[in-house]
Amino acid sequence: MGEPGKNIIDVQNLTCAYGELVVINDISFGVKQGEIFVILGGSGCGKSTVLKHMIGLYPPAHGKIFIDGDDIGSAFGKTRLDILQRIGVMYQMGALFGSMTLLENVRLPLEEFTSMPLEAMNYVARMKLSLVGLEGSVDKMPSELSGGMLKRGAIARAMALDPKILFLDEPSAGLDPITSADLDELIRSLSRSLGVTFVIVTHELQSIFSIADRIIMLDKSTKGIIADGDPRKLRDESDIPLVRRFFHRELTEKTSKVTPVMETL
Repeated sequence: MGEPGKNIIDVQNLTCAYGELVVINDISFGVKQGEIFVILGGSGCGKSTVLKHMIGLYPPAHGKIFIDGDDIGSAFGKTRLDILQRIGVMYQMGALFGSMTLLENVRLPLEEFTSMPLEAMNYVARMKLSLVGLEGSVDKMPSELSGGMLKRGAIARAMALDPKILFLDEPSAGLDPITSADLDELIRSLSRSLGVTFVIVTHELQSIFSIADRIIMLDKSTKGIIADGDPRKLRDESDIPLVRRFFHRELTEKTSKVTPVMETL
């Protein structure tokens, strides 16, 4: 498991549903070790739903999700715990605990899942914060941090247990362009230096072209994957209208016929 060039994640015939409502129907894809893999698509297409299934928050309605060779959907007990310790998650708004310092937030996974002495846990937490450029903010509370610092802190916490895979949900959401670009550079740097696999949900084109090795594009109407590959090649060569519109920010025919409000005044 985990050989370079091999799939570290295999999603096979995945269907995601909330009760009777099917959001994603029968999709399959793989993610290679060390890849920066992006899941994208329009609003309501199921991007975050797929991610939540991949990290085990929801069981598949149908299909299997293999993480480093193990089926996370059917695992339980110690096996499931072992799988979950191989992944780290950064949620959209960071989800740091407001009553804890940054150091305490990053140390929390170590307290929960290891028997390391406190001094060692603090050392590891400081090291992870150093990796994301927050070594000078260890004693700050989340309320004292900027949006970009919150995202970096959440990535540090996601890395606390040295996972093989990091899942990031909309890392650029709510950030200004400069802070977003800095975060993209951090992701690229961590990918190069640590060899960690990234699975990222985003719709930010600048970030997609900056960081993604490969993308899949989900479509709300078909409930499936309509594009898979290098985003730059898909932007320049895809013959699928919806893909072209997404990458070139083109208006749909219906939208383009709407008269701007200012023209009626």
